[in-house]
Amino acid sequence: MNTLDPRLNAIRPDVADARLEGIIEVPRYVEGRRAFVRAPVADLKRKPSETAGIDTQLIYGAPVLLFCEEDGWAWVQSEQDSYVGYMAADVLAEAQERPTHRVSVPRTFAYPGPDLKLPRHSVLSIGSTVAIVERVEARGTLYAITADGEALVDRHLQPIGTVANDYVSVAELFLNTPYLWGGTSGFGIDCSGLVQTAMAMAGEYVLRDTDLQEATVGDLIDPASGLQRGDLVFWKGHVAILTDPDTIIHANGHTMLVSHEPLLEAIDRIGYLYGQPTCFRRPFTQ
Repeated sequence: MNTLDPRLNAIRPDVADARLEGIIEVPRYVEGRRAFVRAPVADLKRKPSETAGIDTQLIYGAPVLLFCEEDGWAWVQSEQDSYVGYMAADVLAEAQERPTHRVSVPRTFAYPGPDLKLPRHSVLSIGSTVAIVERVEARGTLYAITADGEALVDRHLQPIGTVANDYVSVAELFLNTPYLWGGTSGFGIDCSGLVQTAMAMAGEYVLRDTDLQEATVGDLIDPASGLQRGDLVFWKGHVAILTDPDTIIHANGHTMLVSHEPLLEAIDRIGYLYGQPTCFRRPFTQ
């Protein structure tokens, strides 16, 4: 019996990832070919439909394995967290310059040249990766010029391989960002997306959904033994980050924002509808 999680394995009744041949049986196996997201943010969906809900999102520069293209939809698997789904095929390119930097602030503008008065080309989210080929100073501002000829404010970038010392501080950059189910960007984010994105900026790559994080991130801890900054508290279908032993930060449907909340107040409020916390975990970085 197939017990592979379809969120993390490219499996359909008619086709599957060639790496699964011999593990599951389907009529056809395909080799994934590498492609890259070339839109500021791309929705990944369970079904190839405009009306389907968002499962997660991938941002500019994210690498994927592309298995099939049908009717304007691409069936892909993220190389960063293995998540599988459908996205619009026109947001993908099968080649890109090797990235040198990534965006380190919640959002930044891409200009057609090194001048903040020019009309912006696009807006990139934190974590987006770009290839910088030169730097130009204009009126005291240093701009990084990408291989595509766009200009980004240099201080909004960090070299690939640079990581934050404290993932909670990264999460706090998202304060007042709108809540978005399935969101993973500085434009909108959900609870597990906040954990995943903040940890990625600190060099820790974790799985996407709350249940996957609850099963895999760090070590279980007993809250009675003492909580600390960076610990995670899980409810059924929800996760929050402790900023100190008494306060959490989380993307939540109550405020529809990323917000701080006293831990005990959150436990009382959430418990009314969804029950008590299911566990507390301490990430390996703590």
